[in-house]
Amino acid sequence: GAHRCDMALRDADSALPAALASTGEQKATLLAVVLAHAGLIAEARGFAPLLLLDEPTTHLDPARRAALFAAITLLPAQVLMTGTDAETFLPLAGRAEGLRTGGGALAPDPRFLAGEALAGENIPSGVNSPGTAAR
Repeated sequence: GAHRCDMALRDADSALPAALASTGEQKATLLAVVLAHAGLIAEARGFAPLLLLDEPTTHLDPARRAALFAAITLLPAQVLMTGTDAETFLPLAGRAEGLRTGGGALAPDPRFLAGEALAGENIPSGVNSPGTAAR
């Protein structure tokens, strides 16, 4: 099965094999594979998968983080992302719901409700991938 296959991937920007790429480049490549797979699943099955991404922005530089957010907003899927720094996700304000934990409950983060985004971290339009993945 697929769990026994080896894959040889390269970073799109540096052309390095993923095994030799930086941690951020490796993570971007892995996220690109996951997002491309989710798109294929949606296309093949006719319904979107649910993606659970734990700390997806860790080790990503600002450009790759913006590319990830752009790709997620274009993906025909529901995506649940977790992170310890809510500021990281503010570029998604107005496009995603932000929740905070406290007192054993989840509550809406008002910065996301107001559509507040961080300057210089806007999501570029037309960006399809945070790294390299063939569809």
